Amino acid sequence: MTTKIAIFGVGLIGGSLALCFRGKPGLKVVGHSPRTKSLEVMLERGVVDAATLSMEEAVRDADFIFLCVPVGNLEEYLEKLYQLPLKPGCIITDVGSTKASIAAAAASLSRPDVYFIGGHPMAGSERSGVEAASTLLFENAYYVLTPAPGVPEEAYTRLEELLQLTRAQVVRVDPVQHDEIVGAISHLPHIIAVALVNQVCDYNADNGLYRTLAAGGFRDITRIASSDPIIWRDILLSNRDVVLSLLNDWNDEIGSFISMLEERNGDGIVDSFVKANQFRSELPERRKGVISSLFELYIDVPDHPGIIGQITTELGQQNINISNIQIVESREDVPGLLHLSFRQESAMERAKEHLQSMGYLVYV
Repeated sequence: MTTKIAIFGVGLIGGSLALCFRGKPGLKVVGHSPRTKSLEVMLERGVVDAATLSMEEAVRDADFIFLCVPVGNLEEYLEKLYQLPLKPGCIITDVGSTKASIAAAAASLSRPDVYFIGGHPMAGSERSGVEAASTLLFENAYYVLTPAPGVPEEAYTRLEELLQLTRAQVVRVDPVQHDEIVGAISHLPHIIAVALVNQVCDYNADNGLYRTLAAGGFRDITRIASSDPIIWRDILLSNRDVVLSLLNDWNDEIGSFISMLEERNGDGIVDSFVKANQFRSELPERRKGVISSLFELYIDVPDHPGIIGQITTELGQQNINISNIQIVESREDVPGLLHLSFRQESAMERAKEHLQSMGYLVYV
């Protein structure tokens, strides 16, 4: 007996899920898109078994339906799905970054023969689109599920077992609690990064040295400010009340630093750094989180023609794929750096070992 999986929105997340499921015994993956070109791409890349422009055709006899569309479109898609003839016992899930709003929408559309279980795979990539899809995207990541109280345990177990194919760790969380936690560890940091970059941008309007000298650490800690504006508009508005509360708490934290500086309270500043250092040291290093990790190396390189090509050729011959490359022209502590980024930690470690064996000084 074949289990049919319908995926709406076959991009980075939807495409990676499709790749995890496709080809497994007893599973058939059908992709949906309103655009013919998208269907052609997902079929050409072998991401799905079949593809269709028709929502009704996609969900016909589907056992699982994954909504991998942007957060701002989730409720619209959910409403359309609930109006279609769905297979009794069908499980609908999503991959949105917020859970309370879609859970409430699903509750208002309740059907006794269909079960909605909210989902949020906490994994991402610097790249987007189905071209970036990978079976490794969810490996060693947390995959949050937020079932409503009325969802049968049997239905939850079926979805949890299917998701084992992603090699992620499934975690069961209340949708409201999910939004509070993710708001603090992802949504708030994105706002802070954007605000900080915009502040420096305004300073740079009067003095171009701000941009010139904002290399290295500043660029690294503000990387998430480059996230997709439309996607983040929808996420922040969906989690509006939580984010507003978090911003008020953030204002209190900043106010505390203002007071310590005004009062020349050196002990208070030290205590704040010690507290932060201790908590940060306890964070898991080798598990993917809601903000995607970058695996990066810095190589001290001599200044002579052909050195960049030599290094990249050496790594290519070792079948080590580089996702991004940057020449750092000026850095206060270590001048003359080549900055390499990798999509997998294993690739970074192999590159580090190989470059060190060639005599290069490598920084992680």
